[in-house]
Amino acid sequence: MGIKTRKTYLNSLTALRPNIYKFGELIEDVTTHPATRRTVESHARGFDAAHDQIHEDLFTTTSSLTGKKILRFNSLMESLEDVMNNARLKRAMFRLTGTCTGGLCVGWNSQTALWNITHEVDREYKTDYHARLKKWIITAQNKGLVVAGALTDAKGDRGLKASEQPERDSHVHIKEVRTDGIVVSGIKAMICGVAASNEIFILPGNSYTEAEKNFAVAFVVPRDIEGLTIIEARRASDGRELEVGFDIPETGITQAYLIFEDCFVPRERVFLCGEYAYTGRFISYFTANYRACIGACVAGQGDVMIGAAALVARTNGLSTGAFTSKLIDMAVNNETTYGLGIGAMALGKRHAAGGWISDPLLAHTNKVQVATLPYVTKRICQDIGGGIAETGCFPSYADFTHPSYGKLVMKALKAGRHSSAETRARAARLAEWLTLGAGVPGCMHGGGSPDGARMVVKALTPIEDYIGYARSIAGIEEQVSDPGKERRK
Repeated sequence: MGIKTRKTYLNSLTALRPNIYKFGELIEDVTTHPATRRTVESHARGFDAAHDQIHEDLFTTTSSLTGKKILRFNSLMESLEDVMNNARLKRAMFRLTGTCTGGLCVGWNSQTALWNITHEVDREYKTDYHARLKKWIITAQNKGLVVAGALTDAKGDRGLKASEQPERDSHVHIKEVRTDGIVVSGIKAMICGVAASNEIFILPGNSYTEAEKNFAVAFVVPRDIEGLTIIEARRASDGRELEVGFDIPETGITQAYLIFEDCFVPRERVFLCGEYAYTGRFISYFTANYRACIGACVAGQGDVMIGAAALVARTNGLSTGAFTSKLIDMAVNNETTYGLGIGAMALGKRHAAGGWISDPLLAHTNKVQVATLPYVTKRICQDIGGGIAETGCFPSYADFTHPSYGKLVMKALKAGRHSSAETRARAARLAEWLTLGAGVPGCMHGGGSPDGARMVVKALTPIEDYIGYARSIAGIEEQVSDPGKERRK
């Protein structure tokens, strides 16, 4: 089978059993339903890119397992160049869509992290998880599967551990271990790109102890597996997401709640089953690459925001030259998160199993910046665009095209001499969507919370070593103990 096309990708989604709901309605066809077709369109553009001379080299590669040409997002990241191409692809996808395409992202990171961790688990426990995973990856490569990844559990009471929750299903857990597989129940929440995916990795959402070994589970399932109900969770907004025209683009993202109820997972699809001691290390491997690469996501959308801001300025009748300083600030923010992520990759290393692991200190530092700088970029975009971009205060597409008063609306919106009222409206709506609406990626909590990243940075920053450098340079021989630590004794 050759590289999957847009058409074969869409056909693979329509062949799945309907199990996704939104607004209380079962979605029969995710490729055409107003609530899901935009996220499908976003992912479909990745397949277009794989067949485009401009993007083909980035969106395809050669499998290290089979030697065949495959979609890059089905590959293992085994070198610095591989993981850098993850970042390049993310930035390219945001430039093509303006939004997140989680099915071309999280599953890709998941399989490399699992590749490393299953190698370690097999070595200690004599399991065969690594061989199972290898077999599945080859299948995914041959079929060109889009695979979402689900780490975040519903969690329940944040003050209690998973094993202490009164509602056990607040975390996905193993209910029964059988010779042919496992039975699982529980909920994963706010999972990106599910409606556009063929399969889903279910992964440990935390570092677990022996008392929580039934929560230490990793597996991959078809999106339409029996026992899984999916609730699309994107906010209803003010109803614009069901409209046509320029009120929102033809791209977008959705997030979902995955509800497992006594779901049977075949043995060959299970990659962790109770090995709790490895859950923290899995999360470390996953977040190192993911948080290094996420800087490219916000940089890519930032690139589009620069374009949108400049477009609105021109349609307002103003030269972009008047905003040079602000546009430079936006560009610096984009390159900061992108470059910091690349630095994390460059300081990484290859695991014994072959997968690349980025430097965790720089990766988590990047996550902190990802939760900060894009919001500055969004504010500048609104500033340059003026009230029409920031307040959203102009009529809808339906009013713009109304047979009775639509021409009057066009008169009200006409500004720049060299652009039409519709062009101004489209540019302004795009700026609004990118900065206030569904186009906003999970900058703050996507890929984990910034506070969690800060805790990792704290743990990995050797303060005492730095004090030693300072003492040596200053010529201080006596030890200077921390008064706070003394008081805590």
